Amino acid sequence: MTSIVVLGSTNMDLVAYVARAPARGETVTGREFRTVPGGKGANQAVAAARAGAEVSMIGAVGTDDFGVRLRAALDGAGVDTDLLRTAEGPTGTAHIVVDDEGGNAIVVIPGANGAVTALTHGDEALIGNADALLLQLELPLSVVTEGARTARRLGVRTILTPAPAKPLPPELVAATDLLVPNEHEAAALTGVTDPYAAAEALLRVVPEVVITLGARGSLYASREAPPVTVSAPRVTAVDTTAAGDTFVGALAVALGEGRPVPGALAWASVAAALSVQRPGASTSMPYRSEIDMETNSRMDAL
Repeated sequence: MTSIVVLGSTNMDLVAYVARAPARGETVTGREFRTVPGGKGANQAVAAARAGAEVSMIGAVGTDDFGVRLRAALDGAGVDTDLLRTAEGPTGTAHIVVDDEGGNAIVVIPGANGAVTALTHGDEALIGNADALLLQLELPLSVVTEGARTARRLGVRTILTPAPAKPLPPELVAATDLLVPNEHEAAALTGVTDPYAAAEALLRVVPEVVITLGARGSLYASREAPPVTVSAPRVTAVDTTAAGDTFVGALAVALGEGRPVPGALAWASVAAALSVQRPGASTSMPYRSEIDMETNSRMDAL
């Protein structure tokens, strides 16, 4: 079984469902409100666990009820939370508006996530025993960089999702093995909007890149081989929240199991496609049996 450690955020998602998102200064009436366990780190941890990996989470929740619920949700998904800290104060929250086309707008308030500023000896030992370390940018950049450098020193593969988009410290980039931005994040990092040109630019600083393209699939590029594109299944999206995290979690599992890149991308795309057909973040993520069944069904239809 692939062993994955996630160093990342845990947030409670406060989700409002509306016909369309309000414009600035406008009030609209929503049809539903939900609180859903989320945070990019926790989302990727749940996605990887449901996809069949042994997963451990390094991060922090607060001392409020949201923190209790988030820890319970991770435990329920089979994620090891022994090194998930409890920091005095509120848990991180994400305030999300989802429209009828499945699009979303999000405001994140870090809360307890901001308390994760350095690794402990236990964190380092956990990372050293993993096959891969998943990182995002919802924790302080100092600890994200420390995590990547620790993984590099211990020979563990680092997979970085550069979200929310911001300039990356050179030390973090230098310790990243696989960078997985969406096309907007890739453009923000490189200044170019064409995904192929963005991938070429990113390969100057990291050895491998996967750029997710939403409904158009994904693009893989490396310094060692020509680019590979994989289309995404055509589905009707209900809620795209955490689709990218679902993709990354499943991709990490597939690569850890030694699947060839095209097959790994296709399997992760199926996982993401299943997730967008359901509301919520971690609650929408498919189990391995569902991903395999849908993948096999699509192959049989070819």
